[in-house]
Amino acid sequence: MIIWCGQILLIHKKLGLGAGKFNGPGGRVEEGETPLQGAIREVEEEIRVTPLGVQPAGELWFQFVDGHSILGYVFTATGIEGQPQETREAVPVWFPLSEIPYYNMWADDRIWLPLAVEGKPFMGRFLFDRDQMLGCEIALTSPTEKRTE
Repeated sequence: MIIWCGQILLIHKKLGLGAGKFNGPGGRVEEGETPLQGAIREVEEEIRVTPLGVQPAGELWFQFVDGHSILGYVFTATGIEGQPQETREAVPVWFPLSEIPYYNMWADDRIWLPLAVEGKPFMGRFLFDRDQMLGCEIALTSPTEKRTE
Protein backbone atom coordinates (compact mmCIF):
# COMPACT_ATOMS: atom_id res chain seq x y z
CA MET A 1 0.00 0.00 0.00
CA ILE A 2 1.12 3.49 -0.77
CA ILE A 3 0.33 5.94 2.01
CA TRP A 4 1.13 9.56 1.25
CA CYS A 5 -0.15 12.93 2.47
CA GLY A 6 -3.00 11.42 4.49
CA GLN A 7 -4.17 9.27 1.58
CA ILE A 8 -3.86 5.65 0.51
CA LEU A 9 -3.51 4.45 -3.07
CA LEU A 10 -5.64 1.39 -3.72
CA ILE A 11 -6.63 -0.41 -6.88
CA HIS A 12 -10.04 -1.45 -8.13
CA LYS A 13 -9.25 -4.93 -9.44
CA LYS A 14 -10.50 -5.75 -12.90
CA LEU A 15 -9.25 -9.36 -13.20
CA GLY A 16 -8.57 -12.46 -11.12
CA LEU A 17 -9.17 -13.22 -7.47
CA GLY A 18 -10.98 -10.27 -5.91
CA ALA A 19 -12.08 -8.70 -9.21
CA GLY A 20 -14.49 -5.86 -8.49
CA LYS A 21 -13.03 -5.17 -5.04
CA PHE A 22 -10.60 -2.52 -3.84
CA ASN A 23 -7.24 -3.80 -2.69
CA GLY A 24 -3.65 -2.74 -2.36
CA PRO A 25 -1.62 -3.23 -5.54
CA GLY A 26 0.43 -6.42 -5.54
CA GLY A 27 0.49 -10.01 -6.64
CA ARG A 28 2.58 -13.13 -6.89
CA VAL A 29 6.29 -13.36 -6.26
CA GLU A 30 8.08 -14.81 -9.29
CA GLU A 31 10.85 -17.39 -9.12
CA GLY A 32 14.12 -15.77 -8.08
CA GLU A 33 12.46 -12.70 -6.53
CA THR A 34 12.27 -11.70 -2.91
CA PRO A 35 8.82 -10.64 -1.68
CA LEU A 36 10.06 -7.02 -1.71
CA GLN A 37 11.21 -7.25 -5.34
CA GLY A 38 7.93 -8.91 -6.31
CA ALA A 39 5.88 -6.23 -4.58
CA ILE A 40 7.70 -3.42 -6.38
CA ARG A 41 7.42 -5.19 -9.75
CA GLU A 42 3.69 -5.85 -9.27
CA VAL A 43 2.98 -2.18 -8.42
CA GLU A 44 4.90 -1.12 -11.53
CA GLU A 45 2.94 -3.59 -13.69
CA GLU A 46 -0.49 -2.88 -12.18
CA ILE A 47 -0.48 0.92 -12.00
CA ARG A 48 2.72 2.05 -13.76
CA VAL A 49 4.43 3.72 -10.78
CA THR A 50 7.49 2.81 -8.71
CA PRO A 51 6.85 2.80 -4.97
CA LEU A 52 9.37 4.70 -2.80
CA GLY A 53 10.25 4.24 0.87
CA VAL A 54 9.03 0.63 0.80
CA GLN A 55 8.96 -1.10 4.18
CA PRO A 56 7.65 -4.51 5.29
CA ALA A 57 4.42 -4.30 7.28
CA GLY A 58 3.21 -7.85 7.82
CA GLU A 59 2.45 -11.35 6.63
CA LEU A 60 -0.94 -12.84 5.87
CA TRP A 61 -1.90 -16.49 5.40
CA PHE A 62 -5.17 -17.19 3.63
CA GLN A 63 -6.81 -20.59 3.56
CA PHE A 64 -9.91 -21.24 1.47
CA VAL A 65 -12.25 -24.15 2.19
CA ASP A 66 -11.78 -25.38 -1.38
CA GLY A 67 -8.10 -26.07 -0.54
CA HIS A 68 -6.59 -22.95 -2.16
CA SER A 69 -4.10 -21.15 0.08
CA ILE A 70 -2.06 -17.97 -0.23
CA LEU A 71 0.85 -16.53 1.75
CA GLY A 72 0.88 -12.76 1.34
CA TYR A 73 3.42 -10.15 2.29
CA VAL A 74 2.27 -6.61 3.04
CA PHE A 75 4.49 -3.62 2.35
CA THR A 76 3.87 0.07 2.76
CA ALA A 77 5.42 2.86 0.72
CA THR A 78 5.69 6.53 1.55
CA GLY A 79 5.66 7.82 -2.01
CA ILE A 80 5.72 7.02 -5.69
CA GLU A 81 7.68 7.89 -8.79
CA GLY A 82 5.37 8.50 -11.72
CA GLN A 83 1.66 9.05 -12.15
CA PRO A 84 -0.72 6.12 -11.43
CA GLN A 85 -2.36 4.81 -14.60
CA GLU A 86 -5.19 2.43 -15.30
CA THR A 87 -4.06 -0.87 -16.81
CA ARG A 88 -5.72 -4.04 -18.03
CA GLU A 89 -5.57 -5.32 -14.43
CA ALA A 90 -6.53 -2.37 -12.25
CA VAL A 91 -7.82 1.17 -11.81
CA PRO A 92 -5.77 3.19 -9.28
CA VAL A 93 -7.79 5.30 -6.82
CA TRP A 94 -6.58 7.60 -4.03
CA PHE A 95 -8.68 7.59 -0.84
CA PRO A 96 -8.36 9.75 2.29
CA LEU A 97 -7.27 7.49 5.16
CA SER A 98 -10.57 8.36 6.86
CA GLU A 99 -12.54 7.02 3.86
CA ILE A 100 -10.97 3.63 3.09
CA PRO A 101 -13.70 1.70 1.20
CA TYR A 102 -13.92 -1.32 3.51
CA TYR A 103 -17.47 -1.88 2.25
CA ASN A 104 -15.99 -3.08 -1.09
CA MET A 105 -12.84 -4.86 0.11
CA TRP A 106 -12.03 -8.33 1.41
CA ALA A 107 -13.38 -8.79 4.96
CA ASP A 108 -9.89 -9.32 6.38
CA ASP A 109 -8.75 -5.86 5.26
CA ARG A 110 -10.61 -4.10 8.09
CA ILE A 111 -8.60 -6.20 10.56
CA TRP A 112 -5.02 -5.77 9.33
CA LEU A 113 -5.08 -2.62 7.17
CA PRO A 114 -5.43 -0.22 10.15
CA LEU A 115 -2.35 -1.89 11.69
CA ALA A 116 -0.38 -1.33 8.47
CA VAL A 117 -1.48 2.30 8.31
CA GLU A 118 -0.39 2.80 11.94
CA GLY A 119 2.99 1.15 11.26
CA LYS A 120 2.35 -1.78 13.62
CA PRO A 121 3.93 -5.02 12.30
CA PHE A 122 1.57 -8.00 12.23
CA MET A 123 0.97 -11.60 11.22
CA GLY A 124 -2.49 -12.85 10.38
CA ARG A 125 -4.29 -16.06 9.41
CA PHE A 126 -7.67 -16.07 7.72
CA LEU A 127 -10.12 -18.76 6.67
CA PHE A 128 -12.44 -18.04 3.74
CA ASP A 129 -15.28 -19.76 1.93
CA ARG A 130 -15.14 -17.88 -1.38
CA ASP A 131 -15.68 -14.21 -0.34
CA GLN A 132 -16.94 -14.97 3.17
CA MET A 133 -14.45 -14.86 6.05
CA LEU A 134 -15.09 -17.74 8.43
CA GLY A 135 -12.33 -17.07 10.95
CA CYS A 136 -9.20 -15.12 11.70
CA GLU A 137 -6.23 -14.75 14.00
CA ILE A 138 -4.04 -11.64 14.09
CA ALA A 139 -1.03 -10.83 16.23
CA LEU A 140 1.29 -7.88 16.51
CA THR A 141 4.92 -8.82 15.93
CA SER A 142 8.27 -7.21 16.48
CA PRO A 143 10.12 -5.89 13.42
CA THR A 144 12.65 -8.74 13.71
CA GLU A 145 9.86 -11.34 13.32
CA LYS A 146 8.89 -10.04 9.87
CA ARG A 147 10.26 -12.24 7.08
CA THR A 148 9.12 -10.13 4.13
CA GLU A 149 12.45 -8.99 2.65
